[in-house]
Amino acid sequence: MWAIIKKEFKSTFFSPIGYIVVAMFLIIFSTLFYIFSINSRSIDLSSIYYGTALYGLPIITAVITMKSFSEERSKDTEQLLFMSPRSTLSIVMGKFLAIVSVIVVTLIISFMYYLVLLQCGVPDIRLILVTMLGFLLLSMAYISFGLLASSITESQVVSAIITLIFLMSPLFASYGNGIFSYLSLINLFTKFSLGVISAKEVVGLISFSVMCISLVVIGFKKRLK
Repeated sequence: MWAIIKKEFKSTFFSPIGYIVVAMFLIIFSTLFYIFSINSRSIDLSSIYYGTALYGLPIITAVITMKSFSEERSKDTEQLLFMSPRSTLSIVMGKFLAIVSVIVVTLIISFMYYLVLLQCGVPDIRLILVTMLGFLLLSMAYISFGLLASSITESQVVSAIITLIFLMSPLFASYGNGIFSYLSLINLFTKFSLGVISAKEVVGLISFSVMCISLVVIGFKKRLK
């Protein structure tokens, strides 16, 4: 699995995708940082992570996951990939963890904003770390769905559109009400942004990730029989 993680992580940054994702994250985060921290003279970073998760993370996820399996199918290398000695689960998890690693890199970079705020006051480091944990768990859930979308089509564009529509659909409905409230993973992130680690939210996000990854593995096993 480590070999796959290493290969996928390197390929992400050997192509423009990795740099585009990091740049998109920093542009969105920096914009919100200016609005909520600099302009409002606040030392609270949790609202900035929440805003980035709400408006930026769906787009970032769609961009970074769209080629995961779609590219393999379009290049007819899918059969070759899954005929290797590695198990289907290890291949899927390798791609999943490689993309999660990119998000970890962006979170580490975002910590520089905490250092900037230290010049203005003493931000609540516990609140920031809990919010970052929630952001990571939410990212994992989003990425797992992006991989699922990528596994069912050979078109990277279609994969990105499916991912984007699903992850942003709650924004086009009555927020917090109706069927979309049950599909809104961002609702499971709210408590983290308040500095609360809730078992319900943690289990919910991890369970969603496990479900999507399981569906990807099952789908490949059935198709490649």
